[in-house]
Amino acid sequence: MAALKSLRAPDIRLAKRLVVKIGSALLVDRATGLRRDWLTALAQDVAEAKLRGTDVVLVSSGSIALGRKVLGLPDGALTLEQSQAAAAVGQIRLARAYEEVLEAHGIKTGQVLVTLEDTEDRRRYLNSRATMETLLGLGVVPIVNENDTVATDEIRFGDNDRLAAQIAVTVGADQLILLSDVDGFYSANPKEDSSAIRFDLVEKITPQIEEMAGDPISAMSKGGMKTKLLAAKTAVAGGCAMAIMEGSVLRPLTALAMGANRTWFVAKGDPQAARKRWINAMKPRGELVLDAGAVHAMTAGKSLLPAGVTQVSGTFGRGDPVAILSPEGVILGKGLVRYTAAEAKQIAGHRSSEIEAILGYPGRAALVHRDDMVI
Repeated sequence: MAALKSLRAPDIRLAKRLVVKIGSALLVDRATGLRRDWLTALAQDVAEAKLRGTDVVLVSSGSIALGRKVLGLPDGALTLEQSQAAAAVGQIRLARAYEEVLEAHGIKTGQVLVTLEDTEDRRRYLNSRATMETLLGLGVVPIVNENDTVATDEIRFGDNDRLAAQIAVTVGADQLILLSDVDGFYSANPKEDSSAIRFDLVEKITPQIEEMAGDPISAMSKGGMKTKLLAAKTAVAGGCAMAIMEGSVLRPLTALAMGANRTWFVAKGDPQAARKRWINAMKPRGELVLDAGAVHAMTAGKSLLPAGVTQVSGTFGRGDPVAILSPEGVILGKGLVRYTAAEAKQIAGHRSSEIEAILGYPGRAALVHRDDMVI
């Protein structure tokens, strides 16, 4: 069958920050356990991406599948308690496997376990973002998974496609790759319709595109192409292009770079611009008045430090939006503040090195980081 011609597909070799989602079936064989040969080959792809200067985050399923084999649990649906037990056993083995295959290339790994609440609660979201930014800044490859050992039906992402899209937006990735069991998005189910056409590129997720995946997309959709489209919506809205490709081949990222079948969903703009639009649309919950020196530093692209703040007003928590004002009271921009209103009032006008002595615990140097600010 002929694929639709590509117009301006992204190039994975040009990614600045790459998130790769890995499904359980790619990692774990029900009969033999961990597919180490495949994982070792993927590690080569990650190592090459790192050499190109790309930050890499891996969103990996597999802990439950691996743990249930170790525990000898039967095939079929597991109870919530069995799933959590399998995850507890499998997660440590999965993390060790990633550590071993990437360590062979001199790459350090870190494990990040999240739940849906971590992205919906702004304080937890900021903590997750700060942790992963620090890991990436240190050259570490974060291995992210849903925390199946504690997650319940009420707080589960329910599908790692959605999780991967949320993580991609959280870390400001410009590309997200879903390694799947299908080689792209089709106009119909290719297993049922021989006339189905694979799209090389989707510039906009229209109602017609949604209909091709089956039922209309909703927050209740789980699994399959509907969930992948939901993930694509999240990713492209955050300035991140997303690809769906068949991932069982050895070195799938190399295969993607060499022209393997896939579907790219194109993002409008870049991650930073998308984040700035999101911040700018928020209603401020407080105000920070700056001195002249802080205004100059901020307009030059610097973060806002407590020392440059002369007045704090409003009631806000950590992660809430605040308006940033000049000494004359003119609104200069908005930002997500890293302290509560009470804390901000205490440290305003003080150097960052004094924060611990004032608050009684160490804090972040910036009151509003430049990445969380719109001028």
